[in-house]
Amino acid sequence: MPIISGIKRINPLDLNKNVKIGVAFPLNEENMFNGTETIEEQTKANLINLLLTEPGERVNIPRYGVGLKKLLFEQNLDLEVLKEQIIRKSSIYIPNIKVLNVITRIASVDRHTILVGITYKSLLNGKQDSIQLNFS
Repeated sequence: MPIISGIKRINPLDLNKNVKIGVAFPLNEENMFNGTETIEEQTKANLINLLLTEPGERVNIPRYGVGLKKLLFEQNLDLEVLKEQIIRKSSIYIPNIKVLNVITRIASVDRHTILVGITYKSLLNGKQDSIQLNFS
């Protein structure tokens, strides 16, 4: 008798291609009307939204957001504090992922460029994914 070694979880919303989960990035005409079709795509969009939103910008959730754009012009940017903030806020506002690694680097001090790379694991299906954002 064969033994099943793992459980594969599929969200019912992922099976129905007529259902759109949310809005995709970048916000343009095509993505506004097409949206995201799977929970994985929407999770990635939610993480990007969390990183780009300034704290205080979201109505009724004043602490939502990391505010990376504002950090570009900080005189003394502490990259370790930024990493901790990304991990903490993602665990609060996107509970279906676990951040595995955050890489932050100042590419150019005079050009005000920050590189942020995040590797995360979906707690729904165990898949790993990553994003990289370059701010200048």
